[in-house]
Amino acid sequence: MRVVIQEDYGKMCRWAACYIASRIQAHNEGPEKDRPFVLGLPTGSSPIGVYKELVRMNRAGELSFSNVVTFNMDEYLGLPREHDQSYWYFMHDNFFDHLVDMKPENINILNGMTEDPEAECAAYERKIASYGGIDLFMGGIGVDGHIAFNEPFTSLCSRTGVRNLTTDTRIVNSRFFGNDPEAVPSQALSVGVGTVTDSKEVLILINGHNKARALAATVEGGVSQKWTCSALQMHNGAIIACDEAACGELTVDTYKYFLDIERGERL
Repeated sequence: MRVVIQEDYGKMCRWAACYIASRIQAHNEGPEKDRPFVLGLPTGSSPIGVYKELVRMNRAGELSFSNVVTFNMDEYLGLPREHDQSYWYFMHDNFFDHLVDMKPENINILNGMTEDPEAECAAYERKIASYGGIDLFMGGIGVDGHIAFNEPFTSLCSRTGVRNLTTDTRIVNSRFFGNDPEAVPSQALSVGVGTVTDSKEVLILINGHNKARALAATVEGGVSQKWTCSALQMHNGAIIACDEAACGELTVDTYKYFLDIERGERL
């Protein structure tokens, strides 16, 4: 596992965007350039700065998305895509609609209005497999360490499926629903922990003091279903990009270790 510590949120986002761009460009110049680069994407506040920087690169002609296929992590069950809190809406409003060469047919987001959620989730897994898996999955984590909507005690081998949202998650997300937890859908469709860790690389964004305990559990804690983020310890291509504010619960030795080995700002 790599832990890349940046001074603040802005620098964390720029580092992450540059890393993603470098992986896309390396793919397009390599032996597999005839197949698309498959990119997993999250919603939430953490990736917004990354999306802004990727859009800037794209519009400046520094990075093309013409050979990129995307799969999003999750979607609320029962929200139509036109709803301003659906993740389909979020992704188009914050990212896809601003790219100059993203092909609509290459965008994959779970359908929250499906009449058969189980079939929708199974088809999503099959489509990911049809591309040979995900090359890089970017994600964030919740204050309780959950990845996507894989709440604490979700199996670390889980696949895409229906998830029941905890009261805590609905309270946290209620800020987007008029501060009414009851207005937050009680279920979502989500990739599984195993879906994420099957990816060739996983890049997780962790920022802010409120995520400090989750970062410590991800990096220093034991592998446990209580902290689904801890599954990243078993992944050979896991990278944590974090800001200084999120490092408050790391031991001093751990903090110094990762600063030392990342010296040189390598991508």
